[in-house]
Amino acid sequence: MGFIIIYITYPNLKIAKKIVTALMESRLIACGNFFPIQNTYWWKGKIENSKEVVSIVKTKKKNWEKVKSAIIKLHPYKTPCIMKINVEAGDDYESWINKEVK
Repeated sequence: MGFIIIYITYPNLKIAKKIVTALMESRLIACGNFFPIQNTYWWKGKIENSKEVVSIVKTKKKNWEKVKSAIIKLHPYKTPCIMKINVEAGDDYESWINKEVK
């Protein structure tokens, strides 16, 4: 079977929760997890360091484009990090995701 998890970065927890809640209310995802992170990255020719929040959300493979589009509409970054990862889990967990998501 299988499903996807989507890794998304945000400037803070408030924005992360707002976007994940919108995805949940639309039944596009089954759940989301939040983690504080520290970044080092290239931006406009300079090395930047920042603190951000990551969410990992779980959904059906067929929802990738819908979820990505919804995140882009709501996200404050010009170039948000939105990455899809194909995964597999136990049958009960995958059934739960499929039941909770449109």
